[in-house]
Amino acid sequence: MLSPKRVKYRKQHKGRMKGFAARTNTVAFGDFGLQSLEDCWLTARQIEAGRIAISRSVKRGGKVWVRSFPHKPVTKKPAEVRMGSGKGNPELWVSVVKPGQMIFEINGVTVDQAKEAFRLAAHKLPMKTRFTVRE
Repeated sequence: MLSPKRVKYRKQHKGRMKGFAARTNTVAFGDFGLQSLEDCWLTARQIEAGRIAISRSVKRGGKVWVRSFPHKPVTKKPAEVRMGSGKGNPELWVSVVKPGQMIFEINGVTVDQAKEAFRLAAHKLPMKTRFTVRE
């Protein structure tokens, strides 16, 4: 599972997800891309599930790029704990995804193979996506 090797601070604020992706909003590495249309927190597990779905679909042909990395720690408190007594411990890592951001890219496969692979991957993700082709 993806997570940073080390971070300066263990806990982060929630933050806001307004606006559109300023970077990672074009197909830069591959020929085809899966672009987000909504904002969300994408967990490391969801990213990995999508990556596995793509690589299985193309039968490990072509090259896959994961353009989203989970940098943000999300804390949770244990079950049945009273209010107060500080912030919980970091439980999982998420990537903040804004509309327009590329999630995955692929090349070395046909258009039909890429469409099918991204369709399978999109089912693993919590937001609406679209298939894009490099200009």
